[in-house]
Amino acid sequence: MKPNTIKDLSIQIRLSGLSFCILNRSTNTIERLQHMQSEKKATPFELLNQLKTIIETNADFSQPFDSVLCIYQNELSTLVPKSLFNENHLADYLKFNAKILQTDFIDYDTIAINASVNVYVPLVNVNNYLFDTFGSFVYKHASTILIESVLQHSSNHNGIELFVNVGHLHFEMIAAKDKQLIYYNTFDYSTKEDFIYYILFTIEQLKLNPETVKINLTGQITKDDELYSIVYKYVRFVAFLDPVCTYQFKATNEPKEKHSNFILLNSFN
Repeated sequence: MKPNTIKDLSIQIRLSGLSFCILNRSTNTIERLQHMQSEKKATPFELLNQLKTIIETNADFSQPFDSVLCIYQNELSTLVPKSLFNENHLADYLKFNAKILQTDFIDYDTIAINASVNVYVPLVNVNNYLFDTFGSFVYKHASTILIESVLQHSSNHNGIELFVNVGHLHFEMIAAKDKQLIYYNTFDYSTKEDFIYYILFTIEQLKLNPETVKINLTGQITKDDELYSIVYKYVRFVAFLDPVCTYQFKATNEPKEKHSNFILLNSFN
């Protein structure tokens, strides 16, 4: 690597898979974009072994990085208004909407753009491995990046817009109005019917009209798959939301759909 080259690494951790992205800031180029998907959820121990195998068998990860970010994507998170937040009650915030163990390590991100705190469970074994491998690094919850990105780049108008980030058997849903967070939740789904049920249920609860509300899609969804088709069947205005970035891609790393890497690519902002 050239002496003045600046490179950043982002690693996205899900129990159903791993994603890796290397950005060369000196050339504004994404040099590696890799995804590993599992059909079933792994245990934290299995996930660590998968992570070790990929990092220790690829020379790209042995080079020095100026920054390393680990992104945890799981349902074990909850938002708390900053004005009500008390660091001594992290478990109390989480236990109402997530199954946590007494031994779970709990941490939080501060989301300045809407004065909230995101309380969540990272994986200690993964954190320890990343520290041993790369030294100092930062970790965040995926929903922190998703919420920040949506609020920064949502439209400046009075109507509520919906944002759905689709993953393998789960998705996150955000409602925003005039750059303010109205709603955030995450759902597990097994079928396209589950998928549209939760979306329409949310639209109903927010008293929105599927004939007029706009849904912005990101993540693992394309225009020719069944998830898109069923959303478009019931909601009139559907669009894909690309990450706001100007990165170039190596030919071997050019994604078919930029919106499929929304969180990962926005993690460098």
